[in-house]
Amino acid sequence: MEVVTERSAFLSNYEVLDMLKSIKENKKQKTRNQLATITYQTIRHLEDTPCKKQTPEIIKNFMTAIEPFKLTKCEKLTILNLCPKTAVELQLIIEDSEERINEEEIKALLDLVVTHLDDCENEEEPMEEGS
Repeated sequence: MEVVTERSAFLSNYEVLDMLKSIKENKKQKTRNQLATITYQTIRHLEDTPCKKQTPEIIKNFMTAIEPFKLTKCEKLTILNLCPKTAVELQLIIEDSEERINEEEIKALLDLVVTHLDDCENEEEPMEEGS
C-alpha cells in the first residue's frame, strides 16, 4: 500500500465511517480480501463509538458552538470523536489546558458536549452482577 498524499486533511470518525460504508456499498469496486477485512473491522469498531449517531448537522452545530474556546483543529476533532464526559478527560485532550482554559470554560465545554452530542453517546448495557 502506498500513501499518495500524507495528511491532506483531518477526518472525524463520522466522516471515516461514512466513507467506509460507501466503499463497502460500491459493488463495482473490487477489493482484495485484506482490504475488505480491514474495512469491515473498522466499520464495526466505529459503529461502537459516538460517531454512529452523529450527522453533518450535529457536527456543524457543535463545531460552531465551541468556536469561542480557541481550540486547535485537532483538539476540536478529538472532543467530537471522544465526547468527553469529565473535566479530566477534557483536560487530557487540550494541550496546556492549565494555562489555556479555566474551570468555568471546562464546565461550559462539557455542557456543550452534553447539549450537542449527548444523544450520540453509546447506550451501554448495564453489567449483571455475578456474571
